[in-house]
Amino acid sequence: MGTSQSDLDHLFQLPLSEFTAARNALAAKLKKAGRAEESERVKRLLKPPASAWTVNQLYWRHGKELSALMDNGDRFRAAQAAQLAGQPADVRPLLDTRRQTLASLTKRAADILRGSGHAATPETMRRIMTTLEALATYGTAEGAPPAGRLTDDLEPPGFEALAALVPRDGGNKREGDTSRVLQFRQETRKPRAQTARRATLDPEEEARRRQEELNARRAAAREKVQAAEQTVQEARGGVEEAEAALKQAASKTKAAEQEKAEAEQRFEQASAAATEATREARAVARRAEEAAQALSDAERELERARQALDAIQ
Repeated sequence: MGTSQSDLDHLFQLPLSEFTAARNALAAKLKKAGRAEESERVKRLLKPPASAWTVNQLYWRHGKELSALMDNGDRFRAAQAAQLAGQPADVRPLLDTRRQTLASLTKRAADILRGSGHAATPETMRRIMTTLEALATYGTAEGAPPAGRLTDDLEPPGFEALAALVPRDGGNKREGDTSRVLQFRQETRKPRAQTARRATLDPEEEARRRQEELNARRAAAREKVQAAEQTVQEARGGVEEAEAALKQAASKTKAAEQEKAEAEQRFEQASAAATEATREARAVARRAEEAAQALSDAERELERARQALDAIQ
């Protein structure tokens, strides 16, 4: 039995500050249930940066609008496939709809950030926009990133990945033919001496290739930075928890010492009172003894007086 989907959904809907503790609690719950492999998978989930977390919230709070953006991506790829197959297809309405939906979702993202206490900085908004554009490009294709459970920002797919996303069952392509997009990619890498047309495309393709490589390196470097930032954030969280526990322990120690001092003071007061009571008891005992002796002396004196009276009579 796999990890409960509702448990994972709940994890990614929580406030960002609660993610790490909730993830660890879920991993511990799975481990206790004897599901060690699932526990490890959950434990390895990275805490999303604020930008990716915000896109997740768009999915959970405005899912219909985000789904519309992804459906738009599916229709756009289908239109591209039709164009490549020589069929008429107008992509302009799709692009207009995409821009409008992206603008609306970006505004909602800024509201979510501000409402949760995060700053809607230009860099954060840029990363959110890039991730939304990547989700739009992937659409609902198989292997698309899991909208609503992102643990990192997304980059739009590269050239080969885009070609793989283009439907292969439309148009007049023969079975077994590779995508015309891939053919174009391969042809532009051939020597410039082949044809004048290809020679005119080579510089642009080469520039695109260099840009893709640069984007890939940037994405890899950004991923490493984000992973390091995530580690630092989690380490800071651990330090904050430890400091909070230390403060709580210090407070308890201070309270215990105060209680001990008060108890010692009460004990000293009780001891002094007991000593005073003992002293008073002894004084009362002496007075009682003296009173008893005085009574005995008075009784003897009374007896002698009676005897003297009897002798006179």
